[in-house]
Amino acid sequence: MTTFFERHSILIALIVAWIALLGSLYFSEIAHFVPCPLCWYQRVFMYPLSLLLLIATLRQERQIAFYILPFSLLGAGFSTYHYLLQKTDLFSHGSACSVGIPCTTTWINWFGVVTIPFLALIGFLIISFMMLISLTVSDFDQEYADEIEVA
Repeated sequence: MTTFFERHSILIALIVAWIALLGSLYFSEIAHFVPCPLCWYQRVFMYPLSLLLLIATLRQERQIAFYILPFSLLGAGFSTYHYLLQKTDLFSHGSACSVGIPCTTTWINWFGVVTIPFLALIGFLIISFMMLISLTVSDFDQEYADEIEVA
């Protein structure tokens, strides 16, 4: 018997990717927060997920996880680095951002913890987790779940 998350893991990942895409566009285009270079790298990894996950949802392809996981895990790595750059002194000497908007600029700081890179990190981690869940569902389980929904 499959759980809700197993049946809808790709759809959940798609919704998270869309929220991240729309959130980043809101911050840059409506709130006029200028993205730093690390924000652009995170966008490079998040934006294609919106399209790939849409196609996978429409075609009901579970094997998409093999293509999504590298994007989401690399994006999570950039988000983690960016968040640590903003919130700690671990990387204060070797900052990758030296031209334009510095990557240490904190546009939002909700509850003293939640920043834009933190939001991106949460999105990447949820997508990665949903992809791992989708890999655990066998084809037999998925066909059985589809038959139950039809009946």
